[in-house]
Parts: sequence; structure tokens; C-alpha cells
Amino acid sequence: MPMSPAVSPTEALSPELASASTAGSAPAPGEILLELVDDDGVTIGTGEKHWAHQQPGRLHRAFSVFLFDRQGRMLLQRRALGKYHSPGVWSNTCCGHPYPGEQPFTAAARRTAEELGVAPALLCEAGTVRYDLPDEASGLIEREWNHLFVGLITAEPDPDPEEVEDTRFVTAAELRELRAEKPFSVWFETVFEAALPGIREIAGRDW
Repeated sequence: MPMSPAVSPTEALSPELASASTAGSAPAPGEILLELVDDDGVTIGTGEKHWAHQQPGRLHRAFSVFLFDRQGRMLLQRRALGKYHSPGVWSNTCCGHPYPGEQPFTAAARRTAEELGVAPALLCEAGTVRYDLPDEASGLIEREWNHLFVGLITAEPDPDPEEVEDTRFVTAAELRELRAEKPFSVWFETVFEAALPGIREIAGRDW
């Protein structure tokens, strides 16, 4: 799948927020709202984050980011042990959910900077993928319309310890070995396979 032209994410870090809920009321303190979508990825409203991830799940908008260094190595993160969903497992560079009304590209750049302490030097769209993936460990489910992004990182990560337990740059061969040895997030394989065409444009055919 061809990617959109590369653009710098630093020009789009301020989210454009829409109304907080379909009813027009403000979210309760501590609530995080997600953008709910239909089977075509069209926004149909908002829902509270934890509620949307409880069985049977509600289809919502998400994003996944895969960043590479100048040597073509992928930056992985190990999710912090305090995360409510998939704590302590390895996953892609960054993933999350746009605010209601926020563009997925903007959310991907924003959240990467928040979690890893460094913004992507380059970020490109790499398609979308929809999935319904239950997580046996937590009992939660990922029902997501996921926007994929690939790009480059040129500075050393400085991760937020409340979000990220560890980081690692890996080659394709090292990723295969790590996946055979360590648990990964339930969504990693699905988003990785869907993003591979874009990954190969950024990081080379070895992937």
C-alpha cells in the first residue's frame, strides 16, 4: 500500500478537540474519551476508554507507530508495569487513541513525544487495519480501527517511566528472536503485518 507523502509532525502537535461527548456534556473528572466509529471507520460518537475496552468491546479509533533509526532498526517499547492494559510486555514504538476530533497523525506525533520524550523526525501514513483481539490476561478486548504510521527517529529516547518500562532498537532478525522469547502485546502481530509495506519503504527490504 503506497504511503502518503512524508511530512514533519512538529507542525501538528496541538490537538483540535471536538465536543467531549455525543450528549454535549463534559466528561467526568479522570475520564478519557475515545472516538467511536462504525464499520467503515466513520465517527459515530464518543465513549469512555475503559468501557470501550470491556467485553464485548466498542469499535473505536486508534493509532500505531513504528519508528526506525538511521541503521534501519525498529524502536520497541516495553509497556510500564503500571499500565491497566498489557503491562510489562513488548510492543511497537507507540500506540494509543486520538482525542475526539483530533487527527490520527497529530495524535501519533503527540503521544510518541509524551511517552518517549522525543518527537519523530519523520512520520508517514501507512494505511489502516481493523481488528477484534481479546486479551486473555486482562479480560479486555481491542476492537479498533487503527491508523498506522511509520517514520524515523534521530534522537535518543527519554521515556516517561509511568508509560514505558524499557526501550530497545532491533533488527528484523532480533525482532524474530525477541518475539520467540518474550510476550508481546496482543495487537503487535496484526499491526506489524499490516504496516509492513510502509515499514519496508522506510527501513528497507530486510523487513
